[in-house]
Amino acid sequence: DIEDKKVDEVLTYKIDRLTRSSKDFYALIEFFEKHGVSYVSVTERFDTSSPSGRLLRNIMLTFAQFEREMTAERIKDKLEQKAIKGLWNGGIPPFGYKKENKKLIVDKKRSKYVKDMFERFIETGSFKEVMKLVREKSLTHPCTNKPMSECCAYHILRNPVYFGKVRWNKIIHNGVHEPIISEDLFLEAQGLTKERLKKKRVYKEYLLSR
Repeated sequence: DIEDKKVDEVLTYKIDRLTRSSKDFYALIEFFEKHGVSYVSVTERFDTSSPSGRLLRNIMLTFAQFEREMTAERIKDKLEQKAIKGLWNGGIPPFGYKKENKKLIVDKKRSKYVKDMFERFIETGSFKEVMKLVREKSLTHPCTNKPMSECCAYHILRNPVYFGKVRWNKIIHNGVHEPIISEDLFLEAQGLTKERLKKKRVYKEYLLSR
């Protein structure tokens, strides 16, 4: 609309409602000026036509960006503390679990399929057999409820949450939730997945490998 000359002025409640990134802000201001559009922050009255007004605008933007970064840091710290305590950090619960009172609770129906997937993988050593089981049982993705993909099934076989752990920033903490499988079963599956990856990388010829 600005490019089509349909806008004369852009108004926001505060400058941080437009953006809290100084890089984005200056790019937007340059875009506004290019098309003859003025910008007004309703609650922060400064005249950007003067040097002092532009200085005030830049100071306000710097504080807005500082506030954004501090908020992000606080959220990160809070999530890390939850993981250290063994709590689930929110989002869609892993397949085989449901969430009650912000905690992971075993879904008795789906948890059985998680055990079956691990056991099938260890018994056969074949991921194709796991996917065959997935299709036989018509298992669905916990988020989309669409048929479970290979990527989702593989992630289940690699997720430490199933033997009672919580992973955060590549660090694994003891969880407070009930495990679905034993640690021995999980570690045995990891040995198979790593061996599978190794064989795939070492022995498979790629078109552009040389």
